Amino acid sequence: MTSAIYKFLTFLLCLSVVTQVEAQTPPSDSLFFKVLTFRNVGPTRGGRSTTVQGVVKQPGTFYMGATGGGVWKTEDYGINWANVSDGFFKSPSIGAIKVYQEDPKIIYVGTGTDGIRSNVIVGDGMYKSENAGKTWTHIGLDKAGQIGSVEIHPTNPNLVFVAAQGQPFNSNKERGVYRTKDGGKSWENVLYLSDSVGAVDIEFAPNNPNIIYAAMWRNQRKPWTIISGANKIGGIYKSVDGGDNWKKVTKGLPQGLIGKIDFAVSPADPNRLYALVEAPKDERGVYRSDDQGESFKLISNKKELTDRPFYYCNIDANPLNADVIFVMATNFYKSVDGGKKWKEIDPPHGDNHDMWINPTDTLQFIQSNDGGANITTNGGKSWSSQENQPTAELYQVEVDDQYPYWLYAGQQDNSTIAVPSLPPYDAAGGPRAFWMAVGGCETGPAVPKPGNPNIVYSNCKGNFGVYDKRSGQERQYHVGATNIYGHNPKDLKYRFQRVSPVFVSFHNPDVVYYGSQFLHKTTNDGVEWETISPDLTANEPDKQVVSGSPITRDVTGEEYYSTLYEINESRIKEGLIWTGANDGPIHVTKDGGKNWENVTPKQLPPGGRVDCIEPSPHKEGKAYAAILRYQLGDWMPYIYKTTDYGKSWILLTTGSNGIPEGFPTRTVREDPDQEGLLYAGTEYGLFISFNDGTTWQPFQQNLPITPVTDIKVFRNNLVLSTMGRSFWILDDISPLHELAKAKTSKTAYLFHPNDAFRMRYRGNGKNDVPYYPSAGVTIDYTLKSKPTEDIKIEILNPDNRVIRTFTSSPPPKDTTKVGVDMATGFETKKSKADISKEAGTHRFHWDLLHEGPWDKDPARSLRGGPMVRPGVYQVRLTVNGETHTESFEVKVDPKLDMTKTGLEDIRAQENLSLQIVALEDSSKRVAEEIKTRRKELAGLIKAGKKVKQYTQEDKRLAQIQDQLVTAEGIYMTPMLIDQVRYLRYMLSQADQRPGKDAYERFDELKNRFSTIMTPYVKLDPRM
Repeated sequence: MTSAIYKFLTFLLCLSVVTQVEAQTPPSDSLFFKVLTFRNVGPTRGGRSTTVQGVVKQPGTFYMGATGGGVWKTEDYGINWANVSDGFFKSPSIGAIKVYQEDPKIIYVGTGTDGIRSNVIVGDGMYKSENAGKTWTHIGLDKAGQIGSVEIHPTNPNLVFVAAQGQPFNSNKERGVYRTKDGGKSWENVLYLSDSVGAVDIEFAPNNPNIIYAAMWRNQRKPWTIISGANKIGGIYKSVDGGDNWKKVTKGLPQGLIGKIDFAVSPADPNRLYALVEAPKDERGVYRSDDQGESFKLISNKKELTDRPFYYCNIDANPLNADVIFVMATNFYKSVDGGKKWKEIDPPHGDNHDMWINPTDTLQFIQSNDGGANITTNGGKSWSSQENQPTAELYQVEVDDQYPYWLYAGQQDNSTIAVPSLPPYDAAGGPRAFWMAVGGCETGPAVPKPGNPNIVYSNCKGNFGVYDKRSGQERQYHVGATNIYGHNPKDLKYRFQRVSPVFVSFHNPDVVYYGSQFLHKTTNDGVEWETISPDLTANEPDKQVVSGSPITRDVTGEEYYSTLYEINESRIKEGLIWTGANDGPIHVTKDGGKNWENVTPKQLPPGGRVDCIEPSPHKEGKAYAAILRYQLGDWMPYIYKTTDYGKSWILLTTGSNGIPEGFPTRTVREDPDQEGLLYAGTEYGLFISFNDGTTWQPFQQNLPITPVTDIKVFRNNLVLSTMGRSFWILDDISPLHELAKAKTSKTAYLFHPNDAFRMRYRGNGKNDVPYYPSAGVTIDYTLKSKPTEDIKIEILNPDNRVIRTFTSSPPPKDTTKVGVDMATGFETKKSKADISKEAGTHRFHWDLLHEGPWDKDPARSLRGGPMVRPGVYQVRLTVNGETHTESFEVKVDPKLDMTKTGLEDIRAQENLSLQIVALEDSSKRVAEEIKTRRKELAGLIKAGKKVKQYTQEDKRLAQIQDQLVTAEGIYMTPMLIDQVRYLRYMLSQADQRPGKDAYERFDELKNRFSTIMTPYVKLDPRM
C-alpha cells in the first residue's frame, strides 16, 4: 500500500478523532470556550447544490444537498430552508439523497459530490435517518470517497444500492456498486472493476427492481489536470438478478473511449433507458435503449449536453411521459420528443446538476445548480428563491476599515461579494439585502483599499480590476492583457490561476501586489505593472499540460499549476514579502523584491499548495505557513513555523498534537494582540493553539463542519470564510488573551471588556441569517464554582455613580411588546438582562442604556432608557461579597458627523432624556396608585360603606386618571403618559442636541403633570 493511500485511509478513520480531541480538552478550557459563539453574517445567496429530492406524500417538502453545506430541508416549497445534518455529518459534502417514498421518514444520504472540481470536499460514507432528518446515523462506506447515487428498493427500505465513485485524488479499492440488505448494517461490493474505476450512477428498471443499471467511470483529479474516462474501461453494466451478477452492455455504445455516464428512466415506459454519455466528439450525447439496456442508439450529440461532463452530466425523465427528458449542464435543457430536439429552460442560476420531478404532478419539481436549489410548481415558469440559502462557497476573507467593517470574498459560481459585519443602515429588503458585488468575479479575491473602502482591487480568473463603489465601474488593468482560458500553460507568458492572489501593502495603500508565476507590483492602481521577481514556482515541465483527458478538454485556469497562490507582507517591516506557490515553493524577499530566497521547508514533500503564509505581527523574522497536499493524496495537516526568515522551519502539526491526520490545513493566523495565540482553519473545522503551535485543540464552537478557507483577526473579532457555509464572526475574542489569568483566579474573574461604540442600528435574533446582535458592550466573567449568594453586576458612569444593576435572580417573563409603531415609526426593543451564577464562563451584554421608567409589569419595568453619554465607565462584579472591577470606554459612533453633533450635544440629549424618564416614571406610578385606589373604592361602595363620599372620590380620581392614561379603543387621543413616552422615543432615535420644541414640550408636559397632581394631592394629603 502506498503512503498516499495509507494516509487517505487513515484520514477517514481520523474523522472521528475530533470528538476524541474535544474530550481531551482541559475542563477549564471547555467551560471557557462554551460561551464564545460565532454568528453567521451571510451571504444568504446560495452556493452549489448537486443533489435534490422531494417527498410525494408531503407536499412542499424537499431536500437539497450542498457541496460544502450539508443537507437542507424545506417544508414550504422553498420559502424557508433549515439545515438538518449539522451535528451528525462529519463531511459537509453531499453526493446523493434518497427518500423512501412509501415511508418518507426513512432517508439515505451519500456524502461526497460527484462533480470533482478542484475545491471538491471528500465524503465520509453513508448516513441514514428514520425520523425525516431529525437525527442521523452513520452507516458505513466511510472510505467510498464520492457517492454519486443511492437507490432504495421500491418495496423494501432495507435493500439499498450505492454508487461509490471513489477517492478523487488517488486510487482506492472502495469503489463500485455496494448493496445492503439490512438497512446499512452491512455492505457488500457487488460490482468492482478496479481501484481507479468507480460507479457514478444506478437506476432500477421501473417495472422490475431486480433489473439494475450501473454506470462505471474512470475518474481522478490532479492539481494540474482532470482525468475523466478511459479506453474500453468503464461504461454501462446491467444486472437482472438484483445485483448478484453483472454484464457489460456495449451494443450501440462507444467502443473505445468512454467517460462519465448518467441514467434516466420513466415508469411511463419501463423498457426505455436513457444514458447521457461522455465520449469523443461524434459519439458523445444522449443514448436511448428501448429494450431495458440490452442495446442503445445515439439520439442526440448536441455538444452543449456534455459540455463539462466531469462537472455535470445529469439526465432525468418525466415519470408520466417517457418522451419528456431533461439534461443538466451549463444550461438546463428539455426535450419533448425523446431527445431529438431541445430547448432551454431558465432557472434562477446556471451550471445545473440535479432535479427531482413529482411523479403525481410533473409540473412540480426541484432543480439544483451552482446557486443552490429552486422549486417550481408550474413547469419552470417561476421559481422559489435562492436568496435564503447561506451555503456560499468563499475562497477567502478580507475586511475594510470602515465602521461597521465589511467582509469581502470571491463566491464560487457567483461574483465577488461584500457583506457588513453589522447593519450600516436600515434596508427595505431587511438584513439579507446587505450585500454587493465589488468587481472581479467568482474566484476573487476582492481586497478593499485601506483608508478608502470605496476602492476594491478584485481578481477574475487572472484578470485584475479596480472597482469603484461610487460609480459601480471597474477599471481593467490585466497583467499581460491575455485571456487565460484554453491555453496550454507552458505557452503562457504569465501563468495566472483562477484564484490569483492580490495583496495591498500594510505600509502604503498605493502599493498593490499581484501574482502569476511572478510577483507584480503597481503603485498607480494597475495602470503600470512592474515585475519584481523571477519565477517563484517549481515549474515542472510535465505538469504544464492541457487539462482534461483523455476525452474532454477543460481549460479554465483552475488547473494551471506552478502559479503563486499566496502573497503576504510583514506588518513590521516594509518590503519583507513572502510568497507561496500552488506547486510547493515558498520564497521571501527582505528588500521589496530586489533579492529573493527559496526558503521552502526542506522536510516538506514537494508539490503541495501553499494556501497561506502568515508573517508574525510580533517578530520580524517569524512566519507561519499552511500547505495543502490532499489534492496529491496526502491528508496530513501541514503548518510550519520559522523564526529566522525561513532558514529553518518547525512542523507544528504532527497529526497527534491536536489537529488530527486527515484534517488538511488551509489557513493559519497569529493573534495580533497575543504572541503565540494561533488559529488554524482546516478542511473540517477550526483549531486553536495557546502555545505557538506546540499543541492544538478544537475551537469549533457552534460552527458547522465545513472547510475554513481563511481567517482574519480584526478589531478583536475572529472573522472566517468557509467553503459552503458563508462568513462567520466571533465577536470580542479579547477574553482569550486573559485565559491564563482567569485559570489562576480562586473564585471569580472579570475579563477586561472591549470598548464599545454608541451605534444605533436594528439588531435581530440569533437564529436569523445574517445575525446582527444589538449594540452594546460585552462583559465576560468566570466563576470557579456556583456561589451561595446571588451575584451582581453594576455599571458605574464617568461620575462614578451606579446607573445600572443586574443580578442573578431569575428575571420575570419578558412581556415587552416589540416592533415598530405604525403611527410613529419608533421601535421598541427587547433587552434581556439576567446574568448566570453557574460555574463556568459567561457572557453578558449591556445595551448602553440607562434605566427606563418604572412599570407595574416587572418584565417591562426599567426598560428603554436613554443611551449613556461617551466616557469611561466601570463594570463591577460582586460574588459572595468579593468585588472585581474593570473599566472600559463608551465611544461615539465613528460614522457620526461631529461637526453637526458634538459631545456637549450628546450630553444635553442624555440630561433631557433622563428628566423625561423621571417624569414618565412619576406619571405611571401615580396612575397605578389611582387604579389601585379606585379598585378599593369599588369594593367599599359595593359593600355600602360611605357610598356618597367614596363615589365623589372615585369620580375625581377618574377625572385625574383620564388625563394621565389613554382611553381604550382604536386611535384614541394620547394622554399625558403616552405623550411623555412619545417624547422619550423621539429623543432616542439618533445622536443629536434636542431641538427647541423638545425642551418646550417637556416643560409643557411637566407643568401639565403638576397641574394634574394638584387635585390629587388634595385628595390624599399623604402624597
